[in-house]
Amino acid sequence: MSVFSGMSRPMKAAGVALIGVAIIAAVIGGISALSGDGSNEAGPSGTPTQPGTSTGSQPPSGSTSTTPPPTTTSPSSPTPPSPTSPTPGQPTSGQPGQPGQPGDQQASNKWVTVRVFNNSLIKDLAQRAAADFRGSGWNVNEVGNYSQGTIPTTTAFYRPGTDEEAAAKQLAQEFGIKAEPRFPGIEGASPGVIVIVTKEYESGHKGS
Repeated sequence: MSVFSGMSRPMKAAGVALIGVAIIAAVIGGISALSGDGSNEAGPSGTPTQPGTSTGSQPPSGSTSTTPPPTTTSPSSPTPPSPTSPTPGQPTSGQPGQPGQPGDQQASNKWVTVRVFNNSLIKDLAQRAAADFRGSGWNVNEVGNYSQGTIPTTTAFYRPGTDEEAAAKQLAQEFGIKAEPRFPGIEGASPGVIVIVTKEYESGHKGS
């Protein structure tokens, strides 16, 4: 018995048409499935992938790496010695005021007591000489006259082997006078350099 028995003719015609449409749609769907080349296959993220691209962990095309290239540091170069640094084993040049240097030794000699005596008829000659010595930093603590004899020329007298010797020689060199050991008449005098000035000191130190 036909599925269309009992139906009116128009309904039979509509049913045949629907069956035909369904058969055609099924045929077209099968052909499309067979002709597909997989180019629209979805990747892991659901986004269609293009041929030749990898879906691995590589960064997207067009992105730039932010990892800086490894840098290498060269070993630190040894610092050259300063030109002013002393070379080991060589003597260093002395600076004024440094302990153990000539300049410091000369300055230290000026602490030695100096006493000045006039052995001339020129009034206040000892005072003028004392002022000259003090102006140069010498430690003059007594000024007077010497009348126990005649001294040939202005001289700084000292006791050999004491600090007075170096001080008297430095004073004599500085002011252009003589330096000699004490003579018997002043050997027992108080410690210190004894300067006995004579008349030629005035002519040699005018305006000083």
